[in-house]
Amino acid sequence: MNKQEYKNSSKTKKKRRKIVILFVFALLILLFLIGTIYLGYHLYHNYKNYKDYTHILEKIIVDDTQITEEKTERMLKIEELRKQNTEVIGWLEISGTRINYPVTQGLDNDFYLSHNYKKEKSTAGSLFLDKDYDWNHGSTNYLIYGHRTKQGLMFEDLIKYAKEEFYQEHKTIRFTTINDDCEYEILAVFYSRVYYQSEKNVFRYYYFVNAKNEKEYDDFINNAKKNSIYETGVTANYGDQLLTLSTCEYSQKNGRFVVVAKKVSH
Repeated sequence: MNKQEYKNSSKTKKKRRKIVILFVFALLILLFLIGTIYLGYHLYHNYKNYKDYTHILEKIIVDDTQITEEKTERMLKIEELRKQNTEVIGWLEISGTRINYPVTQGLDNDFYLSHNYKKEKSTAGSLFLDKDYDWNHGSTNYLIYGHRTKQGLMFEDLIKYAKEEFYQEHKTIRFTTINDDCEYEILAVFYSRVYYQSEKNVFRYYYFVNAKNEKEYDDFINNAKKNSIYETGVTANYGDQLLTLSTCEYSQKNGRFVVVAKKVSH
């Protein structure tokens, strides 16, 4: 290779090197922009979810003259929410937590995993009652599901009941429907998971909505108490209305964290 060919070859290599550097630089800028857009989108939806689910009840105005012993303010507010979405069936509140949300019930147990109480798309979803709860005849157990979210929404704070100290200071849950506004006393708190169909002799709490008989009811209560991570000193008898709250738990595959309570007699 003569001197001129060497110079041309050297120039070509430098051009290629510059092109590669420019390409890498442009790629890094593109990735940075994509990451910024994604982060901005994610933060916006986090903010929107938080805004949509904060102080909902306080924003609803009802006619105070309609409030009676039989029809509380909260029951009237649920009726107002039902004008937006007839699948809103109640309201759940737990003191000491951010759990203070409307409860929905869909035709399946999937829709409200990704939609809010207004039926809008939402990563936080909504608290929702199991589709099998029968309002016409009444069912044994209000089985309510909800996500846990990094923003602390939905059932994120339910995990506080993993500590007995928290339970000792917050033993009751308030659940309101258009027909009832009652307190529920916690009787069991336990870890579980979604079991494979092949697994036998396991406690599938998520199938229990309506007891066929007293034995089925007692079996549920006994299993809930047996699996409870601490003793509450509370139990339930056949005929007591139950409330079960279920959310994800990440210490095991398909893990669940569950709180079971019974209606306090008035």
